[in-house]
Amino acid sequence: MAAHGQGMPQGPQPLPGVQYVVAVGSGKGGVGKTTVSVNLAVSLAKLGYRVGLIDADIYGPNVPMMLGATRQPNIVGENRIEPVLAHGVKFISIGLISPGDKPMVMRGPMLHQIIKQFLQQVQWGELDFLVVDLPPGTGDVVISLVQTVPLTGAVIVSTGSSVALQDARKALEMFHQVNVEVLGLVENMSQMTLPDGTVLDVFGAGGTAQTAKQYGLPFLGSVDLDPRVREGGDRGLPAALGDESARAKEFAAIALKVVERVQEIAAKSEDVLEIR
Repeated sequence: MAAHGQGMPQGPQPLPGVQYVVAVGSGKGGVGKTTVSVNLAVSLAKLGYRVGLIDADIYGPNVPMMLGATRQPNIVGENRIEPVLAHGVKFISIGLISPGDKPMVMRGPMLHQIIKQFLQQVQWGELDFLVVDLPPGTGDVVISLVQTVPLTGAVIVSTGSSVALQDARKALEMFHQVNVEVLGLVENMSQMTLPDGTVLDVFGAGGTAQTAKQYGLPFLGSVDLDPRVREGGDRGLPAALGDESARAKEFAAIALKVVERVQEIAAKSEDVLEIR
């Protein structure tokens, strides 16, 4: 009789049809990680890429509101979930399945199961990028993610404040410990420009770029503090949808740098595989 588990796949398994999986994380909440995730996904879709987005922030699933789509997903085929499409992005969220203000109360094993379902039971089809919006911190969801699927890389979001960057460095170390390459850092809510042209340094602009330099990592760009970004998220019309707005251009520039970094990593991986 064969040994238990013999012939079963071990470790993280690639998702059929999905080329790159990019996690977006932060060491703490309140820095706009989901805002960056949603606008990054929309910006990639505007560039012509096939994009999916997983809302892995199970306790605070805000992606449906930010994308303006809250209907329950359809079940298709053999108990597979069809992702919801909004602004050119396919996405899934626990907020679609359990909407409203009822909190999700669950332990680690249940979180792990949900993440596996979002990765393996959702009918993603062919995707160039699957963006995963992580919860803040360094907990169970990240471990579940890296145990289930190989990540191409991670983007760290922070403000420029010393407090936020202290926790961002913990996120950097977390990804290092689980052998996930960090694509770079993004500074959100960097500066605020008032109608009269006065520029306010609210959270310590430039701190994230300095941290990226200290760690030898790319700085992917900054997004200024702008009420229109918040308004777009509240109305389900992400700022990245605009063509001429300054914020849309900032998100587009970040998306282009993410594409560049992902292609660099893919090329390195191919070079390693060719060595005999």
